Parts: sequence; C-alpha cells; structure tokens
Amino acid sequence: MPSASCDTLLDDIEDIVSQEDSKPQDRHFVRKDVVPKVRRRNTQKYLQEEENSPPSDSTIPGIQKIWIRTWGCSHNNSDGEYMAGQLAAYGYKITENASDADLWLLNSCTVKNPAEDHFRNSIKKAQEENKKIVLAGCVPQAQPRQDYLKGLSIIGVQQIDRVVEVVEETIKGHSVRLLGQKKDNGRRLGGARLDLPKIRKNPLIEIISINTGCLNACTYCKTKHARGNLASYPIDELVDRAKQSFQEGVCEIWLTSEDTGAYGRDIGTNLPTLLWKLVEVIPEGAMLRLGMTNPPYILEHLEEMAKILNHPRVYAFLHIPVQSASDSVLMEMKREYCVADFKRVVDFLKEKVPGITIATDIICGFPGETDQDFQETVKLVEEYKFPSLFINQFYPRPGTPAAKMEQVPAQVLCLGGRGTKESESPLRRHCKRQIWKLKKQRTKDLSRVFHSYSPYDHKIGERQQVLVTEESFDSKFYVAHNQFYEQVLVPKNPAFMGKMVEVDIYESGKHFMKGQPVSDAKVYTPSISKPLAKGEVSGLTKDFRNGLGSQLSSGSHTSAASQCDSASSRMVLPMPRLHQDWALRMSVGLALLALLFAFFVKVYN
Repeated sequence: MPSASCDTLLDDIEDIVSQEDSKPQDRHFVRKDVVPKVRRRNTQKYLQEEENSPPSDSTIPGIQKIWIRTWGCSHNNSDGEYMAGQLAAYGYKITENASDADLWLLNSCTVKNPAEDHFRNSIKKAQEENKKIVLAGCVPQAQPRQDYLKGLSIIGVQQIDRVVEVVEETIKGHSVRLLGQKKDNGRRLGGARLDLPKIRKNPLIEIISINTGCLNACTYCKTKHARGNLASYPIDELVDRAKQSFQEGVCEIWLTSEDTGAYGRDIGTNLPTLLWKLVEVIPEGAMLRLGMTNPPYILEHLEEMAKILNHPRVYAFLHIPVQSASDSVLMEMKREYCVADFKRVVDFLKEKVPGITIATDIICGFPGETDQDFQETVKLVEEYKFPSLFINQFYPRPGTPAAKMEQVPAQVLCLGGRGTKESESPLRRHCKRQIWKLKKQRTKDLSRVFHSYSPYDHKIGERQQVLVTEESFDSKFYVAHNQFYEQVLVPKNPAFMGKMVEVDIYESGKHFMKGQPVSDAKVYTPSISKPLAKGEVSGLTKDFRNGLGSQLSSGSHTSAASQCDSASSRMVLPMPRLHQDWALRMSVGLALLALLFAFFVKVYN
C-alpha cells in the first residue's frame, strides 16, 4: 500500500487506498472461498485434567481428602473402617497424612480420661489448622453438650451408615448432629448394616461387632452411656458377613462387642449357637478369635464354650475381665459376680481346654479399695499368672456413679472432719494428691508382679503352627499367632503373609515368642480368595464394582447404593454430581459449536 506524505492534505481516510486495492464489496464476494478452521479441544484429556485438579477453593463435596483417627476398642476400630469405606466409595480420598487432609474425622473412646484428652487435643489442633471436623465414637455420643464440642458435627455410634451425609454438610459449612438409635418396629437394632463398604486397617483381619451395648450397669463405665443396652445382630447377618469377608481374602475374624457373652439374650438366642454357625463357614487355615465376655454370662455356657474353644479353627483364647479380686470392691462396681465365679470359669476352661490363654483386666485404686482389697488382687495374679493382663488406673468418668463416690480413703479423712466442701478445700486438694499417688503406686506394684514371671519360657523347643497376619511395630519381623493366640515373631518372608507356617520356637520374651520356619515344612495357603489391597474398599458387590468402573472410564462416578433392609429406613449413597455436571456442560458446548460451524458453512456456500 503506498504511503501518504505528512504534508499531503487528505479529504477522507479512504484517500489512502490506491486504485489497485480491492474494494470492500470485492472483499465480501471472495469470502465464500474462506473456510473457518475450528480448533478442536482434546475433550477426554481436558476432562481428566479437570477431574484430577479441581479448584483449590472448591467446596463441592466428594472430592476432598479425609484423615480418620480412631481411639479405643476393636468395636470402635470396626466403626472407623466402615466410615472410611463409605466415604471412599462416595469419592472422597482417605489419606494417612493429617496435614494434607481437608477434613478430620475423629473417632473417640470414652473409657479413660487420657483417651478423651487425646481426642480433645486433636480437636484443638484441627481448629488451629482450619480443618473441617466431624466427631464420632463414644465421647460425643455420651456427652454431646460438652463445651469443647459446641458447633461441631457429630455422627452417633448407631448412625455410621450416614457418615457421608454428615461429612458432606460439614464441608458445606454446616454443623450436623445425628445421635439417634436404630429401631425396627420399636425394637432397638445392633446398629448400622454389616454389609456396608469398609476399608480394613489390615486386609487379612475382619472385625465383626456381634452386638452393641450390654446388660450391666457398672458404676465406673462411661461406655454404657454411649452404647446403651444390649442389641444383637441376627445370626444370619453375622454369618453372611463372615462369608463375604472370606471371599475377600480375610484369614482371621475377630468377634467384638461390649460383652460377647451376653449376645442373643435380646433376640432369643445365645453365643454358642452363633459360634457353631460361624465355625461351619470358616475355611481351613482361617481362624476365629472371640472378644471380651463378662463372667456372669459365660457361666451358663461353660460346657459348650469349652467345646468351641477346642475347635481347630477357633483360637483357644478368651478375654474375661475380673477388675478386682475383692468381693466388696466388685459389689461397689456392680459387677454382678464374685471372685469365686471368675475362678470357676477360669479353672473349668483351663481343665477342658489345655493350654488356653486367659486374658483379664484389673482396675487399681477404685473408690473405697483398701490395702487388703488390693492385696487380694495381687494374690490372684500371682496364682494364675495371666499371660495377658491389662492394668488400668481408676479414672472417675463424668456422669458415672463411681465419679460421685468418696475418693478419699478413711486414713486420709481422719486428718480432719468432713465438714463442708468449702471448709475442707485445702484438705481435699491434699487428698486428691494422695489418692493420685496411691492409685499410681498400686498400678506400679501390680505391674511389677505381672513382669515377675515369664509365661512362655517353657515353650522353647516346641514346634507350632502359626498364622501370619501382620508386620511387627519395628518392621523387623512378621507377627503370627499360634492356636492359643500367643504372639510369635517370624522372619519377614513375603510368602508367609496370610499363610499357616510351621515354626520351631527358639526364644521367648514377656509378650512374644520367636519362631524359625521348619526347612522342610509346607507353607499352608488357606482355601480362600486373594486378599484385597491395603486401602481397597471391601463390601462392594460385583455389580457395583462393574458399574463404578464403567462410569469412571467415561469421566463420571456412579452411585454407591446402600440399601437398608430395616423396615424403618432405606439409605442410598448418591455419588457426587460434580464430574457429571462438567461432562454435561462440555457436551452442550460441543453441540453448540457444531451448530455454529454448520451455520457458517451454509452461509458462505
């Protein structure tokens, strides 16, 4: 295009166009030869990138990372596994890195003060780090109105099948509390369904809660306030859960509850009946371990229990808490048995089940416990030499009858009259220090007695069959258990994991033995399926797995359907709609783009 000099006067801007230049109308008529080029986007790659990296400030549920911490008993651990499984099936990522998580799910234990202290401190830390918080377990269930729980979401011990709802609302910024009981036609149920999705902490071990609550009213127990009265699961549901577990590669089942011995009394059956049904479905090479049972309820079934504990696929192990060897203390505890009852149970089982392991619990420093009471407990330990003994210092739990009992022994009270609380406050402070020292000293004294004997020295040189299920805490050995559920450490050979191995015992410690695999022995593989990978969700049906896989391959999630056979309710876990919405918007956008392209082609042709 020729240039115009600055000193040339232009009447119009069009004067700069030369004669050779095409006119606007000419340019319009040649546009029919121009074909617009549409840049196609890699839709599948785009969707994948969007799915893997959602907006950092997104509050849409189903894409966050969740850290789960559980304190307490095996029943509580099973609840934690169920909650993890449901959240993972929904689409959340369960992480072991607390700092990396968007939400903390804290599953608490209310048995002792230290456990609740850890729980409270974790809440405080989560708040300091601006984490979303959902609380579960026995502490919030028993006392949901405590000050440090205000404004926080709570999922009750019988509502764990609704954990997805609570987490979803919490992520949206709401505070939700579900603390109700499961009921069917007015009858209290054992809790959430047993076939819910689950992530086992150990893929080889399935924890099955056979009932919740108990029939006792122990004066020191706070768990009763959370778990309530006895409510048992039907036998067929428990057997089905065991079958499902074995199909997923489990080789060891733990039966758990607040009192397994009381199982079935609310539904017209009993523990031996359940155990015989379970034994029928245990594959050869797999094992069953019974949980804790109180003396009163096992007394009625001693003969049958002895037969069951002699079964080759049932560990010869029973946890029977005595708590004290003083009848007066047991009466104050409202334990509903005497020391003679406990001894009768132990003596009978030791006679009928040779080599059986009896584990027990003892509380030191219960209100009113005298030196003589304590010495009776010491003598019991010296007589039976329990290989597994859980020694607990007494903690007055808020709201329990024992917390209201006079904690001060008579010899301290004699320092001055009772008077009013105000007038004896200095004395009370002194008494509290004395009581604390007394309980601590008794705990140390009993621990010293426990460590004075070696329960496994006589087993050196024995050849035993052991089931290998986990890695030792120091990662130097694999942990196995023999027929009596005694811990045996074996070399870390990956071929042993989940298998029955024959070993020679060559060393013993206070809590373990060490075994060397027999060179010419066969490693026995139980006749069960390959175990799930660590962190893999169990309890998903084949149809669910297939549906989930096909939907994920196309960029969307399926729904994790959880159908409740209870007459009172039916719960379905909807999958997040986030990726479905993105896919829909992208499809609509591509369709409009195609229409626009067709329009241009038609106009210019």
